[in-house]
Amino acid sequence: MTYRTPSPYAPPRRPRRPSLPRPPRRVRRDRRDGRARLTRRGRLALLLGAVLALAAAVTVPLLLAREEPAVEPPRTLLVTEGRRAAQVYTAVDRALHLPGGTARKAATAPGVLPLLAAAGGNPEGYLFPATYPVLPATTPEALLRFMVDTAVKHYGTRRIAEGARAHGLSVYETVIAASIVQAEADNPEDMAKVARVVHNRLARGMALQMDSTLHYALGRSTVDTSEEDTKSRSPYNTYARKGLPPTPIGNPGDQALDAVIHPADGDWLYFVTVTPGDTRFTADYATHQANVADFNANRGAARQ
Repeated sequence: MTYRTPSPYAPPRRPRRPSLPRPPRRVRRDRRDGRARLTRRGRLALLLGAVLALAAAVTVPLLLAREEPAVEPPRTLLVTEGRRAAQVYTAVDRALHLPGGTARKAATAPGVLPLLAAAGGNPEGYLFPATYPVLPATTPEALLRFMVDTAVKHYGTRRIAEGARAHGLSVYETVIAASIVQAEADNPEDMAKVARVVHNRLARGMALQMDSTLHYALGRSTVDTSEEDTKSRSPYNTYARKGLPPTPIGNPGDQALDAVIHPADGDWLYFVTVTPGDTRFTADYATHQANVADFNANRGAARQ
């Protein structure tokens, strides 16, 4: 027999104890034929042993047939790029099966989320888009804190800090600009161009005139802006107020952040998405007005 080294994870073998002589069973010999027979006590011992063996034979299969309790696989919550904080709160409440408003209350409680001082306690822009695990013990505070921690790590990199500084912006202002780019760009390929329009307008001291910021203040998601809308006194009305809005208007992803840090080269000051996939950029106001007319004509035709 081949000798094998015992496994380090196996329990050590106990030394065998020396065998002791067993006492002889009580037997009696039949006086008539001289054959050995068990006493009454011996027969009872054999019967008891047989009952115990039968019980063990029944019990072991029952124990083996028992299945381990099913472990619930972790669920996930997907936060997509551009979602507003209000939308994320609703998604968290649904994922955790909580009453509506629970996540919002947790997010706005003082000291719960590790936000930067510049955010002023507002987590908008810091609920980073990603896929998050949801376990039975997950709380809204823990889930939202995980999102903010993820955002802080992304925004705190040297790449973001140097990119913001190169354009005369703070990191928080870069997140604000990225949230506008995320909301305004028709597709990822246009993000760098939209970012260039934002930078060009800020550099010239022009109002951004972004529909997305105004509709954020009005709690809407649309591409239609009326003249009455532009008269709003909200600080998010970038038709009436110059510069960036006071906070992000959503939670931007990496592509929008990269677009703000590395915008496309161009002198564009205006853009409008006439139809999906057809966003027109220009530095000429008259050309822009013609593009807006095409946009309005397409919108009118779609409503009929």
